[in-house]
Order: sequence, then C-alpha cells, then structure tokens
Amino acid sequence: MTSASLRDLGDAEFHARYAADRFTASVLGNRMRYIVEHMSTGILRNAFSLILRDWYDFNATISGPAEQNYPMPAVGKSLAAFFGTMSEAVRNTVEEFGPGELREGDVLVSNDPYRVGNHVNDVCFIRPVFHDGRVVSYVSIRAHQLDMGGIVPAGFSATKRNVYETGLVIAPTLLYREGRPVRSTFNLILDNARFGPIILPDIKTINQSLALGERLIRESVDRYGVEAFLGAIRYAVDRSAESMASALASLPDGRYSSRESIDADGVDDSVAYEVAVDVTKVGDRLEIDFSGTSPQARTCINAAALDAKCAVVMALKFLVDPTEPYTSGAFRSIDLVIPPGTVVSAVPPDGAVFMYWESTQAIIRGIFRALEQALGERAVGGDYGSLSIHNANGVLPGGIPWVGTAQCGGEHGPWGATRHGDADSYQSFYQVNALDPATEAIESDIPAVLLRKEYVTDSAGAGTHRGGAAVRKDTLYLTDAEHWSNPLSTRTATGIGVHGGRAGSQGAVWLFPPEAADVAGRGVLLSVDDAVYADAVPVAGVLDPESKTTDPAGRYFYFCSTPVWHTEPQSVFRYETNGGGGWGDPFARDPQAVCDDVRDEYVSIAGALADYGVVVVGDPERDPEGVRVDVEATARARAAA
Repeated sequence: MTSASLRDLGDAEFHARYAADRFTASVLGNRMRYIVEHMSTGILRNAFSLILRDWYDFNATISGPAEQNYPMPAVGKSLAAFFGTMSEAVRNTVEEFGPGELREGDVLVSNDPYRVGNHVNDVCFIRPVFHDGRVVSYVSIRAHQLDMGGIVPAGFSATKRNVYETGLVIAPTLLYREGRPVRSTFNLILDNARFGPIILPDIKTINQSLALGERLIRESVDRYGVEAFLGAIRYAVDRSAESMASALASLPDGRYSSRESIDADGVDDSVAYEVAVDVTKVGDRLEIDFSGTSPQARTCINAAALDAKCAVVMALKFLVDPTEPYTSGAFRSIDLVIPPGTVVSAVPPDGAVFMYWESTQAIIRGIFRALEQALGERAVGGDYGSLSIHNANGVLPGGIPWVGTAQCGGEHGPWGATRHGDADSYQSFYQVNALDPATEAIESDIPAVLLRKEYVTDSAGAGTHRGGAAVRKDTLYLTDAEHWSNPLSTRTATGIGVHGGRAGSQGAVWLFPPEAADVAGRGVLLSVDDAVYADAVPVAGVLDPESKTTDPAGRYFYFCSTPVWHTEPQSVFRYETNGGGGWGDPFARDPQAVCDDVRDEYVSIAGALADYGVVVVGDPERDPEGVRVDVEATARARAAA
C-alpha cells in the first residue's frame, strides 16, 4: 500500500488496484460481513450445546485464497478471542493439508492449539469456495465443542499438566469429502469425546452453516465477478490496515512497559507468573516485546503464540482503533517479539494450553497499563480480569451424566470506565463478547438453582467516571457433584484505574457446605453479611484468615488447594468477581451522580464519603428516593481532602 490514503485514490487508480469501483468494493465488503453473521445465526438457532447456544462460543470468518496469502476480510461479532487466530488457522490448516488436494464440498478440521490457536475444544471447520475450478475463498467456523476428551469432563480446569491430558488433538484432516462425511474422522472425534449425542448434531449444523456461507459467496462472485470479489477482499483488509496505522500514528513515540501477574498454576502457588509487555512506538508502527515473560507454566494456564497475537490486536482495537471493522490487516503495522516457551507462547508437550485466556487477559491489561500515559484521557480502565470459570459435573438419579460449564462461576462481570462515562457492570470480559446464559436455561440443563446474581456495593473503582461493580453469584447444587473452580486473578486488582481513577475490588470464591447453607431448611437466601463467611470454606481470594471475608491485606487462598471439589446435595458456591477500574479523579465526580450510586447501592454512604468526598444522607435501603446530597458538608469534606 502506498503512503497515499485510500480516500485520495482517483477512480482509475482505485479500479486498477482493486478491480472494482469504490462503491462495488464497499458493497462486497459489507456483504462479506453479512455472510458471516448469517452463518452465525444458523448456529445460534440450531445448536444443542449450551456453550454454543447460550454462550456464543464460536465465530465465523471469510478468508481469501492462497495467492493472496489467506487475508481475512470479515469476521463475526461473537467470540473476539478467535479474531486474531483464525487467519493463521486457515492458512496453517490448508497449507499443511495441501491446497491442491481440496475439492468442492470438502471440510477440513483442526484443533491443535500450536497450529491454530486457542484450545482443543475450539475446533476449526474450514470449507473452500470454488469458482470455475479455482479456490476463490474459504469460509470457516471455529466452534467450541462441549467435550474433546481429556481427563476433565468439558475440559475447563487449570490442573492438566501436558497435551495428553487436555484432550484429543486433530491435525489438519478431512471431515467431509465432496459433501460426504468421512467416517474415520467422525469416529475419531466421537470415540474420544464425551456427550457425543450433543456434539454430532452440532457438527452437522456447523457444516450446513459453512455450506450457506459458500452459497452466498458464490452468489456474490456470480453477480459482481471473481476479480471484483478478490479486489474487495484486498480493499477491506487495506482499509483496516490504514485505520490501525493512522490510530497508532496519533500516539506519541516512545517506550512503554508494564508487568502483569497471574496468581498461580494448578500445581501449587509457589511459582509466580509474570507477563512482560514492552512497547516501542515509532511513527505509525508499534512493536510489543514479550521477552521478559515467565517460562511456560506447569499446567494448562498457558497460551500459545497465536493467542498472544490475538490479545495484542484486541487491546489496540479497544484503545486506539475501535470503529473500523476488524480484519487481518489490523496487524500490518504491528510487530511482535514472542520467544517460544513462555506462559504466553507455550510449546508442546509440557506447555499445556487450555485456559489460555487467563494469560492473554494479562497481555490486554498490560497494554492498557503500559499505554495509559501515552493515551492520556483516552485511557481505558481494567475489567474483572478472569473468567473464573466454574466447571461442574455429576450423574442424575436416572444415571444420565450432566455437565455445567461456564455458567455458575465468575464468567461475567464489570468493565472499566472511560472518558465517555461510567462502566457497565455485567459483561463478558474484554476478549470474549459472549452471551450470558439465561437462568432458566441453566436450571433446565443441570441440577442447580441460581440463587443470586447481584452487584457488590463499594466494589467499583472510584473515579470521575465509576468503574463497573463486581458481580456476586450464588449457585445451589441439588445432587452430588464434582467441581473445578478456576479464579486465576484474585491476588491483585485487575480493574486498574486510569487517568487518576482507582482500582476496583479483588474478588473471591467460597464453598458453603449443606449444613452452612441450608437454604431449603431456613427458607432464606444466604446472607451477604460478614458473619456468614465463618462457616464457609475459602476456595480462592485474598481473605482475612479468621473471618474469611475479603481483605486486600489478608492471606491468599490458593484456588487449587483442592484440585477437585466433591460436594453433597444442597451445597452452595459463591463467586465474587473483581471490580472494574475507575477513570479520572474521584473527587471530580458530580455529587449527584454519587448520590444516585448510593440510591442504587453501587456505593454505600460510607463509601461516598471515603472515596468521593460526598456526604449523602438518608436510607437507601428503606427510602431510596429520599436519599440526598448534603451540599455544604460535601464542600467541606472535599476541601479538607
């Protein structure tokens, strides 16, 4: 691409470069984004698996052909953690299998984290699109399968020590040949995976969504011509590249650094893991060097190098280039230094990868923190930092196995505030963009009752704009069950404050045995008062060792001190996420906004004074509309601060 802006190209020069006029190229680019959304809708509507149907744990993309080096001009709106890995996933899978070996109606699959990124449950399905005997595009879907074997049902656990424990690894291979199922590949998957009656129809749905994408691309090629279609791929990618380069150019040149931590791996808490983020910005280019990062972990909290790459672009899209649709061109002005064998670039067999997002979230947080000074008022506060996925399974009285995963832990929580306003308190964290499973769907799928889902008062990072509040979730399990709890970021606050804002609270997890919870017997929900924790079993968090309440100066309770929790019926798990970071000086916050927060129980009366210098009077619990600001007392409090 020349230094001239795409906007400045004359009509003839534009057509010579992209084999189409500007209007046609734009229409085709928009149509490609429409196609991937259409593919996604089919999966959402027809999937059996809770992780696809209720979580949106998949994404659809389009890639160009080999002669263009597989550029990716369109991605779906679902799981963002797949964006930066899928262009390489398509390239690596097709090149290893052999582009010349593909035929119409074929579908390739691969799920090796080191070849295609993410983890083994995130299977890539890739279908070539032919026109006149020539591959002109690929449609692909990466979709989380409910299980792919391994030692833990559904896979979500930080305890697995090598690739042999994480589950079935599929090298690039055919799943369909000329539209017909390849029996040996289906047998390989279904012989190794649990919950085959769910996985099989989901694979068939994915295949039909790929076929739909192929048909819609062919319609575009037939209408506009193959050269215009290929030119539109180049144009979409070039636009994205130019947008990111322009955004990077707006940052001051310099070197910026940060160090972010991950609590521990699944062996013990003796090893601290650190992600080093060293940024060098010159002109419209940016380099990120991970050379100081800790060696790969002893269990599967690692990420692979492609996951690290993905995290980088997600952070930069958030911070500097949020408006242009993502394509693989967003990386064109970004260089990465990723030494092999770190916690964000693990290698097999002992650098197991499964809970990769816990390490890549530290990358995102590191970039947010490193670039805070360069961004100034454009800085963005940190989010809740860890999905804290809860993975439970058991057997129903009739002998039917059940599994509930990513439903009843700390999977959703707050974002950080920005210059534009307060943060939302209930979202997926920054690299996901998933749905929230409905309570009714959870309770119909597994023997559990979701008792509570609420915000934690005084947990949001204070600021001119307040961070999102931490989320508290209580789940009652009705049968015997085993559980893996995965809160990997409670030792330090992940909701970093920016531009003078303060950090959010640190989260925690507790188990209440039946005799401590006794929800059915007492007929009331578990209290949220401090006294209730005396009978709880700490699972994770920094807690007062006597009262077992959260205390930043307390003792760290290691999340994997009990690798697998075995519970009796009527046991309750309580999760509290970390709070989101604030933006700007808290004492510059509008006192009426603080009063509104007190009324809505985001902030207590004591917290309003301590964190914001605002004196609020009234009773927010019994008379919320009567709560008001004492203007004179507030002026005195702020003047004395």
